[in-house]
Amino acid sequence: MSATLQRSVQLTGVERQLSENELIVSKTDLQGRITYANRTFQRISGYSEEELLGAPHSLVRHPDMPRAVFKLLWDTIQSEREIFAYVVNTAKNGDHYWVLAHVTPSFNESGRIVGFHSNRRRPTPRALEKIKPLYAKLREEEQRHASVPRAVEAGVARLQQILDETKLTYEQFIFIL
Repeated sequence: MSATLQRSVQLTGVERQLSENELIVSKTDLQGRITYANRTFQRISGYSEEELLGAPHSLVRHPDMPRAVFKLLWDTIQSEREIFAYVVNTAKNGDHYWVLAHVTPSFNESGRIVGFHSNRRRPTPRALEKIKPLYAKLREEEQRHASVPRAVEAGVARLQQILDETKLTYEQFIFIL
């Protein structure tokens, strides 16, 4: 399945929610192509296992998700560290769903990164009350720039400015939500 197919999906504005006990699990290769998708991921995304396996994980990327957050995520896991991040995704039919993602690199026996593993759970309403306005600010900054690299750079700078104002690291900010 092509990621461009997902981009042509009409957004419905309908939010899907995980139950408190559900956990989305996926694994990707180094390029972000899905190598494992549990049944919860299949159900909430609306994609079958056959559609997900081999597809780029960006297949479920929602257009309201700031590029700056994905840059932070990729930079962190590629530097062999784990990260927690709030993410809004798009289901196959155009519905959306929010998750708190815990993404970690996967290592082989010799200690080299061979892929990535993500567990995602339902975020609290309190956390989303804080994240949604933050992400709106980041998207607003990104949309001021025509080039994608410049938009990402500006979004990252805006995120850092917000964190500096709160006197918190990204990790501290996420954990107090």
